[in-house]
Amino acid sequence: MRIACIAAFLLLAAPANAETVIATDAGFPEGPVVIDDVLHWAEYGSNRIRTWDGETVATLADLPGCGPSAVAPLGDDLAVTCYDDGTVARIGRDGAEVARYDSDTDGNALIGPNDFTPAADGGLWMTTSGPWESAPIVGAVYHLAPDGTLTLAADDLHYANGIARLGERLYVNESEAGRVISFAVDGTTLSDRRLFARIADLDPDAGAYPDGLKAGPDGNLWIASFATGTLVVADPDGGHLRTVTVDAPTAPNLAFSADGMTAYVAVVDETAEAPYTGRMISVPIN
Repeated sequence: MRIACIAAFLLLAAPANAETVIATDAGFPEGPVVIDDVLHWAEYGSNRIRTWDGETVATLADLPGCGPSAVAPLGDDLAVTCYDDGTVARIGRDGAEVARYDSDTDGNALIGPNDFTPAADGGLWMTTSGPWESAPIVGAVYHLAPDGTLTLAADDLHYANGIARLGERLYVNESEAGRVISFAVDGTTLSDRRLFARIADLDPDAGAYPDGLKAGPDGNLWIASFATGTLVVADPDGGHLRTVTVDAPTAPNLAFSADGMTAYVAVVDETAEAPYTGRMISVPIN
């Protein structure tokens, strides 16, 4: 019993893992995703989408004025959230722009498109945060169909940010509320809104500003923090499993390697002024 207790303590209090730098000149890296073994990420501060194939970092697309915060596969193309101009850009796998979407099926404008997670129909679930301030509670979740149709699925979220699906539920970070909520998923409909966890209850040292969110290869939720350079890992019941610390003041988002052994973490080192220079790093998680 004593050995088991010591092992559990070491897991929870583990120091930062060995990190490998993938890119050093990233302007506010965000929303990474691995597609066909190639890491893609958005750079909000540099208005571009970049890739890393394991050897070379390249710029896939320049999107002036977009303020990209996430990239995800959508059919044969890629979808990009453009936080600054309130659109979703659709680009080909070669980086050429295919289409732009700026409103939902009711004609409402998109305010602060932020992050994606795959939907079962081949489309995407997407958050819109609202303006980058705490006062208005206008965040929302949309379903983005493969043909580009955007349908409102949930609203009244306090800065909806990271989003992930785990099992039959969809999880969303409410950054300004310092919490994660969840919904039951039925096709393209959401219901049964619940509180999943408050970040301060999971780990008081992680800072109460959850940003990115991913379902991990271990079957748990990985919550990235914009307040600190940490990734908080919670089980499906909302229990704290561990906190992974990286060498940066903030860690907005992450993705996982195809083999599930590595986390690719977006970090921001200069948080005070544009272009908010940061790095993409890899961290072993097993």
